Amino acid sequence: MSLKNIRKKIDEGVNLNLITTDKFKSNLISVYIVRPLLRSEVTKNALLPMVLKRGTKNYNTFVDIQKKLEDLFGANLSIDVAKKGERQVIRFTLEGPNDKYVTINNLIGEMIKVLNEIINNPLLVNGCFLDEYVNQEKENLKKKIESRINDKKTYSVDRCIEEMCKNERYSLYKHGYVEDLKDIDSQTLYKHYLTVLKSSPIEVCVVGDIDTDTVTETFIENFEIKRDKVIDIQRESVIKEIHTKNLVREEMDINQGKLTLGFRTNIPYEDRLYEPLLVMSNILGGGPNSKLFMNVREKESLAYYIYSRVLKYKSLLIISSGIEFANYQKTLDIIKEQVEDMKLGKFSESEIEQSKKSLTTSIKSVKDNNFSLSDYYLSNILANDNRDIDEIIEIIQNVSKDEIVEAAKKLKLDTIYFLTKREK
Repeated sequence: MSLKNIRKKIDEGVNLNLITTDKFKSNLISVYIVRPLLRSEVTKNALLPMVLKRGTKNYNTFVDIQKKLEDLFGANLSIDVAKKGERQVIRFTLEGPNDKYVTINNLIGEMIKVLNEIINNPLLVNGCFLDEYVNQEKENLKKKIESRINDKKTYSVDRCIEEMCKNERYSLYKHGYVEDLKDIDSQTLYKHYLTVLKSSPIEVCVVGDIDTDTVTETFIENFEIKRDKVIDIQRESVIKEIHTKNLVREEMDINQGKLTLGFRTNIPYEDRLYEPLLVMSNILGGGPNSKLFMNVREKESLAYYIYSRVLKYKSLLIISSGIEFANYQKTLDIIKEQVEDMKLGKFSESEIEQSKKSLTTSIKSVKDNNFSLSDYYLSNILANDNRDIDEIIEIIQNVSKDEIVEAAKKLKLDTIYFLTKREK
């Protein structure tokens, strides 16, 4: 499979990324609108795509939009917000068949027109969003925010990060806050929408078997761009000294405890030790052969699950586990022992090779999914990283044991978060 990426500046702060591949029978277009992660707008940003998806000037209802998508051979629209470091990314994605499999000429052009309609031509009444749509979507967002506690595994990791980064923007929840919804109405949201469109960096990723010149020309002709001064979003701070450990205990009516540890790595993603950090984390808690899995789960039978992962943009390492309440201290002690062993180099060449193989497989799998490819290129753009997938794999393959130990020694335990049962 040939894979090429061409990046073109379309307007101030608007870039078109054309990722050509013959692997898929569909084409994917994602429009990413990048905002700073701020308490003052995080809830509005989460609400915006939900309202925009409800209706446009030419397709007044969601049903009308769906009918139009059916006319485009069942093209699929999805929206979301994501947290990429201390940035909040609003995403609009449309996927439809490749032109060669359908009877419409330039189907991808029609898809671009639909995305433009949804993003740039919303349904307005008296110069602002429709009250009915805004109020309904506020209620849907409220339910989404409140339901976060239902997934205790994810919730405990999020809560650990919130406590760990309490006075940092990274602590903010990507879907916002229920208490902020009361101050949002159709007028305030529309005013914010106009600011977002005019001032946000916008990255458009098109993945598929495409003619790059045709897509570029079609995009310029059919995607409306109104630009003002584009904001400069500051890089998140990743270096922080740890003076005292943060111990947080939260009680809930649950049957299984969630123990989460948050470490500062102080290794930015552009640092030479970032790839060694990834290898180290994989050896520590990257799968069924990892130290945490073998010692905490298999050997001692203390955890239902346990893993470690690196949060790229903020340079944190998280260890997450599900345990019996009574096993808290013993589990914590063994986790700390395994981290210390990594710092002392108590791991084999076989473990290093296993880890590199696992990471390589994971990175290569990005090529197997068009959405993963789009998100991968967005991540590289946000990190100012021009390396391709094969270059990153080569760097990982060349990581040495000394570099892994050096990366491990930078780990500093910041926060211990334990979600436990409510005392009666």
